[in-house]
Amino acid sequence: MALLWLVVVGSLVIVLHGIWFGRPVLRNLKYSRQFSKTRCYAGDELQMIETISNEKRISVPWLRLEAMMPASFVFHSGSGMDISQGNIYQNHKSIFTLKPYNRITRKHPFVCSKRGVFTMDTATMTGGDLFGVWRSSKPIPVQMTMIVYPSLVNTEDMPAIYQVWQGEVEVSRWIVEDPFLILGVRPYGAGDPMNRIHWKASARTGELQVYKQGWTADPQSWIIVNIQDSAEMWSVVTRPELIEQSLRYAATAAVEAIGKGLPAGFAHNGYRVGGGRDVLRIEPDYGTPHLEMLLEAMAETELKCLVPMEQFLQDEVRLNEEGQQIRSYLLITSYVSAAMEHEIGRLHDQGHRVTILPVEQLKRDAGAVGA
Repeated sequence: MALLWLVVVGSLVIVLHGIWFGRPVLRNLKYSRQFSKTRCYAGDELQMIETISNEKRISVPWLRLEAMMPASFVFHSGSGMDISQGNIYQNHKSIFTLKPYNRITRKHPFVCSKRGVFTMDTATMTGGDLFGVWRSSKPIPVQMTMIVYPSLVNTEDMPAIYQVWQGEVEVSRWIVEDPFLILGVRPYGAGDPMNRIHWKASARTGELQVYKQGWTADPQSWIIVNIQDSAEMWSVVTRPELIEQSLRYAATAAVEAIGKGLPAGFAHNGYRVGGGRDVLRIEPDYGTPHLEMLLEAMAETELKCLVPMEQFLQDEVRLNEEGQQIRSYLLITSYVSAAMEHEIGRLHDQGHRVTILPVEQLKRDAGAVGA
């Protein structure tokens, strides 16, 4: 009989414990999760900050928070979380015990190892009593977005051809002709493009005359990345390490150009997150907000080709036929096909400069900052 009463009383205690602590376990709980920064370069170390508060007079015996995160977020050992690692995502579990009217804040250091735009929408909160009589779960919206830029390359590790392009851009800011500033006419000279010929003046003088143009203080610098890793490649990139290296060079060139007060634009022939089927072209501009726009576009770049590079260059030639300002192109590519060489020659004929940065040659020598 004593044993029976012990079982009855014990069962009653367990049930009452479950009713008292388990049923209201998720009530009046507030949870927030944020990053110490929402924009960074690949290789930077950040902190993920978790805050949870129990705003009721009943303790929470145990509470488990679970969330899926990108596998490229490398958390330090001893970060206070149980991590189940996958190839693309990793599952994070955090365990809490909360006293009445108590708040807990945890900071988890981690490294963003790869570029990209990463979004985390929800976390799952599960709690209950000590004996497992009651258990409740519910999703918690977190709405977190992390934009990870390509890592930068040390300037001294950039190849000589990049230094030449950089020097030409800085010098040409004082000597590049402005097609919209016409000072008069002058005799035709070798290398003058046909679209500058002043036909009325030529007919009047009996010899070819071209527009005499003024000078601009700000040449247009365009950084172009070829998403194709070979002339035979189509659709998905087969050697992603080459394109990632291309984007690192592009980020370095953009940071240095805008840091020196020069306008810079960016374009590539691939897909981008949420970009549809339009080729990315960001016109040159100045300042930190514009630089962030360029770096974000690089972070959003997908390793999938939208149009062949020869078609992209052909479109540039067509656009420049409308009398655009002289441009200085930095074409970052792992190869140059015969079709690309033809279009590059047409750009040269229009008066533009095209500097080719061969990625395959450079990737053996370059180092990354913070990698």
